[in-house]
Amino acid sequence: MRAVGARNSKTSHSMSNKRHSGSVALKTRASVFAALGDETRLSVLTRLANGRAQSISRLTAGTNLTRQAVTKHLRVLEDAGIVRCLRVGRESQFALEPKPIDDVRDYLERVSKHWDDALARLKSLVED
Repeated sequence: MRAVGARNSKTSHSMSNKRHSGSVALKTRASVFAALGDETRLSVLTRLANGRAQSISRLTAGTNLTRQAVTKHLRVLEDAGIVRCLRVGRESQFALEPKPIDDVRDYLERVSKHWDDALARLKSLVED
């Protein structure tokens, strides 16, 4: 017999894992939103959106940005998982990794649906 107030360790462990994975997902989304919250980084992503890996030299061409500035922004994007660095010979090239952006878009769609549902319930309450 279990003592009063004792928890089922299997259930408690499962709930703890869910909280942990939820916390990790929130931190991941937050880092993606933070990385996307900069005009320069969005500009760099636009240049990478063609699907081809590009060097820092190519990414700075035609801009007023220094190689060091682009490198700094690419590291933030890489830390968020939005771009990946590939070595091609002696050169580093960067490519867009769309999955984190797809994940936050899915998250925003779920949040939007929750709000739409809540507003629809409120509307029906007010109109009845």
